[in-house]
Amino acid sequence: MAYDEQLAARIREAVAGAEALSEKRMFGGLAFLVHGNMAVAASGQGGMMLRVDPQESETLTQHEHVRRMVMRGREMDGWLRIDDVALESDQELQRWVDIGLAYAESLPSK
Repeated sequence: MAYDEQLAARIREAVAGAEALSEKRMFGGLAFLVHGNMAVAASGQGGMMLRVDPQESETLTQHEHVRRMVMRGREMDGWLRIDDVALESDQELQRWVDIGLAYAESLPSK
């Protein structure tokens, strides 16, 4: 499944102005990186991938449309999947994107 290009365009608008921003095809989707660190991506499996502070994973997954990413059968703290239904409004999309941007900006540059 290809990533949702409309969602990618909405994310692109939401990250506009972020410092040292780049785009890269990753994980079958389109990722948006800050200083080389992934912040957010339009996922090839639908919805959005979000990188967050691993210590915030438990709190953020309390939202019914947010869950930890599963890689090789394991749930991963610090990596979330957000269903499209949680991204319907521009305000909600911006909320999640801002969380990913803030975490990526806190990491050392690659």
